[in-house]
Amino acid sequence: MKHLNVKRIQAEKVTAKDVPALFEKKGIVYNQISTVNWAKEFPYCPDVRFAIATCEDAILVHYKVKERSVRAAATQDHGKVWEDSCVEFFSCPAGDGVYYNVECSCIGKLLIAAGSDRNVRESAPAEVMASVDRWATLGNEPFETRDEETEWEVALRIPLTFYFRHDIQSLSGKTITANFYKCGDKLPVPHFVSWNPILIEN
Repeated sequence: MKHLNVKRIQAEKVTAKDVPALFEKKGIVYNQISTVNWAKEFPYCPDVRFAIATCEDAILVHYKVKERSVRAAATQDHGKVWEDSCVEFFSCPAGDGVYYNVECSCIGKLLIAAGSDRNVRESAPAEVMASVDRWATLGNEPFETRDEETEWEVALRIPLTFYFRHDIQSLSGKTITANFYKCGDKLPVPHFVSWNPILIEN
């Protein structure tokens, strides 16, 4: 199991657009998402990296992706973003088994939910969704599949209030179980890769 020591950044009024330059300035390390899950059926592994840090009241995440094709058909939050070119962040902030998934398409459309069962999830309320700042190099307008090699980035500023089933005021000194993921269920070459292995059947 891989582990990260997540750096806390002292910075005020950080927006998602600020994150890539801020990470470069602060020397935040990028990590490869390269564990191919269910490799016999889905062997393709795009080039995906992520970096993560925290500030006083938020989690900052930046993804860099290079893949064979790209898709952004979901038109709004809580749509089927996992069918598009999608990156995901899973975290369990307490010891109660409840985990949160933050799934983001290549144009910044989000799905956020919580629960202890992968099949029974509670969607984040509208105010939580609105509070997550997003930045994407491909813009924010939906498009169908572009079957060409594409490089893209997304950055997120996720307020700690996204843990809507918990009262998390700070992450300082906390140990949190987490994973990072890249998928694209309806791309010409579907794939399911993660930072740490996913030990369940597809």
